[in-house]
Amino acid sequence: MILELKEVYVNYNHIQALQGISLNVGEGEIVALIGANGAGKSTALNAISGLLKTTSGKITYAGQDITGHSPQAIVRGGIIQVPEGRAILTTLKVRENLEMGAFTRKNNRMKEEMDDIFTRFPVLRAKAELPAGNLSGGEQQMLALGRALMAKPKLLLMDEPSMGLSPILVREIFHIITEINKQGTSILLVEQNAQMALEISGRGYVLETGRIALEDSSANLLHNEKVIHAYLGG
Repeated sequence: MILELKEVYVNYNHIQALQGISLNVGEGEIVALIGANGAGKSTALNAISGLLKTTSGKITYAGQDITGHSPQAIVRGGIIQVPEGRAILTTLKVRENLEMGAFTRKNNRMKEEMDDIFTRFPVLRAKAELPAGNLSGGEQQMLALGRALMAKPKLLLMDEPSMGLSPILVREIFHIITEINKQGTSILLVEQNAQMALEISGRGYVLETGRIALEDSSANLLHNEKVIHAYLGG
């Protein structure tokens, strides 16, 4: 397993946001984490990233205990988060945002690696010298993904990548996510669009009020009556 959480508890704003969750992500997997707003999905990602401290439990990455490690150390180890809302630097140029993605690395191949990102996302090449705030929502999501890929992640944490996008752009973004995974990057995907998340993942967890309520293959979760009625509009 590239990632494993064991009985992780997190308090957030004096509320017990995670109540002993256990989950794992295998090498090369896409694992979906779905649930209602406020269930604790983003809290789980922020705990893995070191942005929130655990009150108890253990987080293991590539066989090493990273519980309590700093966000900088976690990024250097190869865990990269694409945050909810993208968090791009709107006043910086598109190119400068991409450069920021590689800030923790000794990088002698910046130009070649940026060319790889521009090949994957041609619209970013065309707008490389424009302020990132000029991009559309879909383009900003591509920039957030490109910035993450500049860090050469081994594990990608994705928080609501479809938020605010049209159905056509959602399909495009999820296609890109599957292509990234096929190239060897493991992905833990938090997503409100449960249907799409389960369609592209191999396994899934359902988080309810800070606890794992269900765990199964994504195919089984897509046909689970509780999941259908609660998250798939059935």
